[in-house]
Amino acid sequence: MESILNSIKNLLGIEFDDDSFDQELIMHVNTVFTLMTQLGLGPTNGFFITDATAKWTDYNPTRKDLEMMKSYIFLRVRLLFDPPQNSFLVDSIQKQCNEFEWRLNVQVDPLLPDDEEDN
Repeated sequence: MESILNSIKNLLGIEFDDDSFDQELIMHVNTVFTLMTQLGLGPTNGFFITDATAKWTDYNPTRKDLEMMKSYIFLRVRLLFDPPQNSFLVDSIQKQCNEFEWRLNVQVDPLLPDDEEDN
């Protein structure tokens, strides 16, 4: 499943051929891509999708941690598009998003050995 939009739809339980939510999902996916650009991930000039033709490899063909990014995007889109009614589930998803943000940020800007000596 290479299509960004179709993989998010699949995780949300939406059939590929059901395009009734595509515009809303595209907007939310692009919002999360903007967040990821601010975290230092992906193309420096940003990234966005317009339909189901955009592939994950279009976003970042060289990174090996793309699966964590996919999970992060899905969870953020889920909170925007279809948040759980249970506040405990919302809190749990939010905590997972926060952890992904921290881990992705560390991966982009790791603590270097020289940095450790300064502390």
